[in-house]
Amino acid sequence: MLERGGPRRVRTLFLSDIHLGTRGCQADKLLDLLRHYEAETIYLVGDIVDGWQLKSAWYWPQLHNDVVQKLLRQARKGVRLIYIPGNHDEFLRDYYGTHFGGIEVVEDAVHVSADGKRYLIVHGDLFDVIIRHARWLALMGSNAYDIAIWVNTYLNSIRRAFGLTYWSLSKWAKLKVKNAMKFIGEYETTLAAEAHRRGNIDGVICGHIHHAVIRDDLGLRYINCGDWVESCTAVVEDFNGQFEIVKWAEAGLQTQEQDNMAAALSAAMPSNADCG
Repeated sequence: MLERGGPRRVRTLFLSDIHLGTRGCQADKLLDLLRHYEAETIYLVGDIVDGWQLKSAWYWPQLHNDVVQKLLRQARKGVRLIYIPGNHDEFLRDYYGTHFGGIEVVEDAVHVSADGKRYLIVHGDLFDVIIRHARWLALMGSNAYDIAIWVNTYLNSIRRAFGLTYWSLSKWAKLKVKNAMKFIGEYETTLAAEAHRRGNIDGVICGHIHHAVIRDDLGLRYINCGDWVESCTAVVEDFNGQFEIVKWAEAGLQTQEQDNMAAALSAAMPSNADCG
């Protein structure tokens, strides 16, 4: 867990899957992170605003507006902000090449790190078979996910009342299902293959599947930023070109407690092999 002292200067900050406009968005934690980091460049790697949810039911509390204003202030201060739309904010894909309040909107980007490595930056939904070929199924899945997040919100309000730390029900369920794990692995392999296909690329940085990780075993470096609904993660690059995942959790014991609780629940449930 990162010590929350004064602002830390970093070369680049990567954020994805914030989902502003949904009740599951943990905007307060994101604002806290933005107060503790100062970056020269910020990449917004898709699904920053959830247009799908806003179309069905408008939800835009002050905290979500505060996030937007914070990012716009960063741009006015001279920070370079690059926005790569995802599937939930696909309405911005009609505005490639334009600027909004100093924020550049692009289809994808190539980021050159401090050590000269070249990273392809994409949201990743265009390499998700369900999104590309069964949009109705993706929308149905999104609604089910929203319900899980709603349940999770109330579950954690009860946990807080008992002095317990945050635990993600949907994240635990996703990681327990073998088909979900297979999907994550195939997605990571597909993104790495696309980066290889582009040529002269040393890595890929993406979002979309809400699974923060840095991998070096796919023939190049694969980095996923995670999300601000469940895991509250970001990726930062320092001035030596080193990348790390920042987990902005409620407390330093969160990860260990998640592991302990998942293990206990796993012991009480059928194994993946028993589920088909």
